[in-house]
Amino acid sequence: MLGALALLGIGVLAALIVIQTLTNRERDRAIALQQHTFDVIMRASQLSGAISSAEAALGRYVVSADKNLGQQYADQWGRAAEQLTRLRQLAADNPSQVQRLRDVQRAFDARGRELSETAAYSAFNRHNDAWGSYYQVRQSPARTRLEALLTRVVENERVLLRQRTQAAGDKVSNSSVASNILMAFGVMIVLGAVLLGWLAIEAQGERAVADADAERERERASELQQAVADATAQLRAEAHEREQAEAQLRQVQKMEAVGQLTGGIAHDFNNMLAVVLGGLELAKRQIETGNPDAERHIDNATDAANRAAALTRRLLAFSRSEPLLPEAVEAGKLINGMSDLLDRTLGDTIAVETQDRGKGWRVWIDRHQLENAVLNLAVNARDAMNGRGTLTILTGGAELSENQIGSCPAGDYATITVRDTGCGMTPEVLDRVFEPFFTTKPVGRGTGLGLSQIFGFIRQSGGEIAIDTAPGEGTSVTVYLPRYQGAAISAKPEPIVAQTADAARPLDILVVEDDPRVLAASVSALEELGHRVTACSDPLGAPAKLDELPSVDLLMTDVLMPGQTGPEMVSALGDRLDGVAVLFVTGFAGEADAGAFGGRSVLRKPFTMAALSRAVDEAVAQELKRARAAAE
Repeated sequence: MLGALALLGIGVLAALIVIQTLTNRERDRAIALQQHTFDVIMRASQLSGAISSAEAALGRYVVSADKNLGQQYADQWGRAAEQLTRLRQLAADNPSQVQRLRDVQRAFDARGRELSETAAYSAFNRHNDAWGSYYQVRQSPARTRLEALLTRVVENERVLLRQRTQAAGDKVSNSSVASNILMAFGVMIVLGAVLLGWLAIEAQGERAVADADAERERERASELQQAVADATAQLRAEAHEREQAEAQLRQVQKMEAVGQLTGGIAHDFNNMLAVVLGGLELAKRQIETGNPDAERHIDNATDAANRAAALTRRLLAFSRSEPLLPEAVEAGKLINGMSDLLDRTLGDTIAVETQDRGKGWRVWIDRHQLENAVLNLAVNARDAMNGRGTLTILTGGAELSENQIGSCPAGDYATITVRDTGCGMTPEVLDRVFEPFFTTKPVGRGTGLGLSQIFGFIRQSGGEIAIDTAPGEGTSVTVYLPRYQGAAISAKPEPIVAQTADAARPLDILVVEDDPRVLAASVSALEELGHRVTACSDPLGAPAKLDELPSVDLLMTDVLMPGQTGPEMVSALGDRLDGVAVLFVTGFAGEADAGAFGGRSVLRKPFTMAALSRAVDEAVAQELKRARAAAE
């Protein structure tokens, strides 16, 4: 019997090794296919980015007629052609993708002929024809078809990636199940062998004449135990390999998300920078010739720079790197104050209806971030309605029980509901709607940060989000925010009207900023406003600068600086700042929050001269109010 068990154990071990070897081979093949699919997706994204860069370079060439920029366009279009060739080589194993990429090649060649014709006009100094041709081909059918084909290529590869990810997961799961079954079977064999060996040893102990046979049985049991121990060690090694394979799968999925994010952001910034650089170059040329249109081009460049700054703020909010400056806000009044902004943003084809049922409830929240969240939801609703439909924004109040919505504690909550008449969402999309970098928009048309940013901001403010949707029935997104029952005060200083003489007089200002370019720009802007300014590039040198100055009315400081942060510097100066107003300036506040600023004014970068002037007046007025309160 023990011999039979030993043979059975050896058979189980052999079967386990064969099954694991075959499973590992299939799993490695599935992972290799996943990596190949991801390489195709990344190459398609790089091709899209190269085409956008070439078109932006052509725009700058048409604007400036600089031959070097023309060469840049030619080089970048050549790199795009190389990316397309590599993409076709990568996808050569997929017949359906081969046909699509033939269509992409034809659309690419057609687009290249359009852009080359525009470049030729500039090369022969036919600038007016070049401008006309450039504006004509910016949204040509060839470009639209090229973008659509690239989108279909990426979407097809993503379908393959999901299928192959599922296949790899199935292989790993099957391997785990087979290993567990065989391991359990092996343990049963060991237990049976041990039991039978023990019985045999007992019987042989009663019969001294059979001592030799008992010894042989013990040796066989020992061999069987060793075989099972070897099988157990093999199973542990296989389990370790499975963990490594799962880690590789997670890394592939992360890289796909990063690739989607970088492609969207690169496309948006290329478009914005093309407008900024083109507008400034046009303005420079027209100022030299006395053309009155220079101001219009500067306005266009400024608008593009503002949109780039807004995108940067969205990224900072998504990474929780922009500090919240909460205040008491009544949702109904906030939505009414946004009506003009919503009308301008959404266009005349979207009917906007608002209803205030909020009972006058207030919430403690960053007003600017809440306005951005509502505007972002409205823009998503417009896209879901394809630019035509009715958008309804309702403000109200609700009393929630424990965990009724997400993980909200029981209590009163102010609500803001954004409802559209669009296409709705499928359950698959709804499950991933708050996932970072996830977007249903075509390649280059979105970064996937909007809803994940809103989700993080609402959670950071103690609230929750609920979505009610179905395909073809529109979508309702409801934001729940804890009701604030305190006094109607603000975390940031309220505007105070100072005496006319104080507001109009020039101020003595010390500016502390580690970046020399930002320092020079800030000093120039303050001097343009009529103030007397002293610059300091090191926060550790600020005390010495204060000692050198006969008087200081305002200390304007950056927040994050090497050696010492702005709040740390202000805290270290202590009583030396009595009677001196403080204005913090930041574009990235890191871990700082509203409490770190001590209730003082905060100006976000980038800023206009008008915003700088208002911030200086508010900081000085706030210090005057503080001094009067201390005197009373």
